[in-house]
Formats: sequence, C-alpha cells, structure tokens
Amino acid sequence: MGRLVAHPYQVLTPTAVLDALSDLGLPVDGRLSALSSYENRVYLVYLDDDSSVVAKFYRPGRWDLAQIEEEHAFTAELVAEDIPVVGPLPLHGKTLHSMHVSHDDRDSHFWFSVSPRRGGRAPELDDPEVLMWIGRLMARMHLVGERQAFAVRPALNLHTFGEQPREQLLSQQQIVPEVRAQWQALCDQALQQVHDRIPSDLQQLRLHGDCHPGNILWTPLGMPQAGPHFVDMDDARMGPAVQDLWMLVHGEPDERRRKMAAVLEGYESVRPFDDRELLCIEALRTLRIIHYSAWLAGRQDDPAFPMHFPWFGSADYWRGQCDTLREQIDLMG
Repeated sequence: MGRLVAHPYQVLTPTAVLDALSDLGLPVDGRLSALSSYENRVYLVYLDDDSSVVAKFYRPGRWDLAQIEEEHAFTAELVAEDIPVVGPLPLHGKTLHSMHVSHDDRDSHFWFSVSPRRGGRAPELDDPEVLMWIGRLMARMHLVGERQAFAVRPALNLHTFGEQPREQLLSQQQIVPEVRAQWQALCDQALQQVHDRIPSDLQQLRLHGDCHPGNILWTPLGMPQAGPHFVDMDDARMGPAVQDLWMLVHGEPDERRRKMAAVLEGYESVRPFDDRELLCIEALRTLRIIHYSAWLAGRQDDPAFPMHFPWFGSADYWRGQCDTLREQIDLMG
C-alpha cells in the first residue's frame, strides 16, 4: 500500500500559527482557538495585552495570489466608504502574508491574513426594519461593486456553478451507481431551465458572493458600531445583485415575498434594482444546490469534512438531491 498523503491543513499546528503571527511582530501570548470555518482555517488569537485578532489561513490551491489580492482590494474599497465589512489589517504595508511549514520532508505553503476581532449575534431576519437596514447596506456595497469588474476572480454563472460542478461530480464518479443516471437527467433538465430563466443582459457586478445569514453579524443598538456588519469576503465574485439578497429571506413563499419586499425597500432607497432579477432566484438557488454537492465532494481529502458531513455521498444523500432538483424544476417551470 502507498503512503497516505497528509492534507496541508494537518501541518498547520497551533505552534505554526503562533510562529507565523509572531514573525509579523504580533505579541501573541500563546492562546488561540479555532473558529467555525470549513473552507479556510480561522483562529482567534490572543495578544499580550489581552486583546485578540482573527487569523485566516486560506485553503491551499483554491485562490491564487492575484485573486486574493483582488478580494482584499475590494474589501478595502468598501471599508473606505464606511460600509461595515471586516477587512484584513495592513501589517508591514500589506494585508496578505505568506508562510511555509515543513513537516516529514514536505513543505506546505499558506497565504494568510489578520483581521480585527468583531463579535456579534445573528441578525433578527424576521424584523422588517433589520431587513431594510441590511438592504440599504447591500445597496451601498453594490454601488462600490459596480465601479469596475474583477479582473481575475471568477463569476457566478451557469458554467461555474452549474456545468463545471456537474462535470466534476460525474467525471470523478462521486455519485452512487444506483442514482447516477437519475441525478444526471434531473441535473441536465434543471440546468436547461436555469439557462432559460436567467437573462443574458443582467448587470454583473462585484458581490459579497456568499451573503447568507451566517456571514452577517449584528451588534445590539446602543453599543459602538451598532447594527449589521459583513464578514467573510472569501467568495467575492462577479454576478447579479440579487445573489447577495435572496439568501436573506426564508420561510413559506408568502413570507419570503414579504421579507424580500422589506429588503428591497431599503435597497431601492439607495440604488435601483432590476426587478427581472427576482425571477432568477430559484435558478440561482438551483446552481447553489449543485455547486454545494461538488464543493463537498472536492473536500473529502480534508479530515474535517468526513467528520462534519458523514452523510455525504450515501445513496440516501443522492436520492435526496434528486428530490430537491425535482422541486427546483417545478419551481422554475
């Protein structure tokens, strides 16, 4: 049997993390704790004065240097406009840093950044006033986002979130044989409907890209910097404005419509919104469903994924995906 190759994150030990931050001149006191993040490795690190910072180590191979630099430049634009986004701190004149870790004759390279610690709780997304507030901030973000396009970061579209994930799942034999043909037929039908549903002339702009409730934190009123703030710009990409809005609303169809109306009331007080984009929501949801399966499949070499997603890849999982695609086909039909 061949020797198992360790995932790069397995060499990212607490000592390696602390050494990397110490090399930047940060007075770490030896305490750190892992924060919830599957794609990257994120740590709360304490300093000698009992303050703390957040260190993010990017997943090796996901983004190249130029793509991460574009993320940081976009975040810096937002911060400059007083949009409440938690961005990386400039240390020694730059926000992105590099480290190498050698272990068992293997050299692993990581890009990492250091950000201020900003706590908060989940926003009350059943409150219309909260939804309007978030809508206004998202419109301000999009005013910045439409100033120019990303040069090297990808777009969210049928190809990147639909056709490529489909090909990955089929070519890598990720789907159990007894469900494979059924899933493929449903996926092909769903992607055709996505193609038919999303107009080709929608405006594309720089987005947060992954604006689900977990990436919005709320500071209670009466405290400094009260209200919502956005975290994790790691998925910033080009796409239609509604991609940053539809994941904010949940519930039955009538409830979702009421909540989206509140989001758009706030949004349109700052920036116009193309109502045609509302007809793209189920298509975008379908792309996210397909992309999510491919994302999970592509992370099975990371020990954290089989541990936290033990149900992935089973026949029951893929049957459930078939049921979900049928529902999406009906909703887009």
